[in-house]
Amino acid sequence: MSERLDILLVGESWMSAASHYKGFDQFGSVTFHLGAEPLVAALRESRFALTYMPTHEAAEGFPFTSEGLSRYRALILSDIGANTLLLPQAVWLRGETVPNRLSLIRDFVAGGGGLVMAGGYLSFQGIDGRARWRRTAVEEALPVRCLPHDDRLEVPEGFVAEPAHGHPVLEGLGEPWPALLGANEVIAKEDAEVIARLPGHAGGHPLLVLGRHGKGRSVAWTSDIGPHWLPERFVRWPGYARLWTNILGWVSGG
Repeated sequence: MSERLDILLVGESWMSAASHYKGFDQFGSVTFHLGAEPLVAALRESRFALTYMPTHEAAEGFPFTSEGLSRYRALILSDIGANTLLLPQAVWLRGETVPNRLSLIRDFVAGGGGLVMAGGYLSFQGIDGRARWRRTAVEEALPVRCLPHDDRLEVPEGFVAEPAHGHPVLEGLGEPWPALLGANEVIAKEDAEVIARLPGHAGGHPLLVLGRHGKGRSVAWTSDIGPHWLPERFVRWPGYARLWTNILGWVSGG
């Protein structure tokens, strides 16, 4: 295998707190979840060396300098809100100034890097509008515009994507794709290329969008990278790994 390309995946972790009531007694529990494991497994033997930075690590662990980002060929943001990168402890707890990491991401792409935003409850604008990527420097680099409100498209009956024909990013996938259960609604920018959509009965919204910003490339995949919007059947589909190696190959300039 030729030299592997370094990719940074940021997000896709969360903690759940539960209260348990058993007659007179009550106790609580906390569970930690990792949501990117299907993608990590799919890329393990690929030409992409994936560094997985879970959401809870990103507030302090995501690079504060362009030099820190420059070691990566591309960046994937998945199910992580803008606040996590805007409010590290220096800002939130101590009222200090730090570099704006959303601006660093935009400039990383403009300088030739790759950016992918994958969908989720805290992607694009997200649940109750809380992801807050709208009107940020990151949105400037994306091939889509975020809506000003909750943008989730919940499709419990499932939908089958409608891919365009003949694009290299879709090479080797075949049709039909397995069903998906949801996505974020976005608006493709005028100079972007929509290469897969939701079907008409689900609104016909963009699903996979390609674009350029400065010298770099960016991708919006508006569904998830794993359950629940992307069911286990999609993860087990041979096209899942091929789709992501194709996306990363394109966004990395290959």
